[in-house]
Amino acid sequence: MDNTNKLMLGLPKGSLEDSTIKLFSKAGYQIVKSVRSYRPSFDDASLDGRFLRAQEVSRYVEHGYFDCGLTGQDWVQENNSDVIEVCDLIYSRASNKRSRWILAVPEASEIKTVQDLEGKRIATEIVNTTQAFLSKNKVSANVEFSWGATEMKVPDLVDAIVDLTETGNSLKANKLRIVDTLLYTNTVLIANKKAMEDPWKKKKIETLALLLTSALESASKVGLKLNIEVSKLDSVLKDLPALRKPTINRLADENWVAIDTIIDEAVVREIIPELKSRGAEGIVEYPLNKVVF
Repeated sequence: MDNTNKLMLGLPKGSLEDSTIKLFSKAGYQIVKSVRSYRPSFDDASLDGRFLRAQEVSRYVEHGYFDCGLTGQDWVQENNSDVIEVCDLIYSRASNKRSRWILAVPEASEIKTVQDLEGKRIATEIVNTTQAFLSKNKVSANVEFSWGATEMKVPDLVDAIVDLTETGNSLKANKLRIVDTLLYTNTVLIANKKAMEDPWKKKKIETLALLLTSALESASKVGLKLNIEVSKLDSVLKDLPALRKPTINRLADENWVAIDTIIDEAVVREIIPELKSRGAEGIVEYPLNKVVF
């Protein structure tokens, strides 16, 4: 292979590392990485990359060390990185929902609104974003960078924190109350502007985006197969969910047909008993790797 046909990827190390490897695997790319290595091995010879903190990925993509990378929208904003956001990839360590950066204080704190932070101390990892939020609300406060365990710093070290939450469990455990939300965020695939001007790299990045998003889409859906008598077909089709229309195939017995469809996993437990009661047989639920719209 021509050595110029190589795409450099920046992948997030830390809390997103395992879920990112699993997502790539579902998309068809196997990533092998030893415990102490920052350089992964891909089963695609045209891919190369490094694992590093999500906070840094957007800067290295902007500067061209990486052609593209996965990081959070929050870090693109915090670093003010001039990159192209190719697609949203809504996944995280704990869920497939968007996370949010919140302003929080101890439950017993007298701080009720952002205006009550005038002259107070705030700890956070997103200093620039927090300062911009305070400026927008015309509040002057001391914002200091936090190296981690931010929720443990109130009330002894600071008056408030700006921290990332997915489920809110950590806030409850540390008896913290949300005052406001600064921004919502999720993982994004970003690209270097110059890389997107290269036809081969652009196509490769767009292929990655397609496969990664289709792998995420499949996470909440399952395939469903069943057999039904032709005389009962219309009744079943009327209430059977599908991406567009179910696939219907004739069986050797002309009085029966096979139906194949894709539905949300959350509703399948209600659908299967109903299908059975309407005369469906041979009902099979199966997992999906990718769903391409």
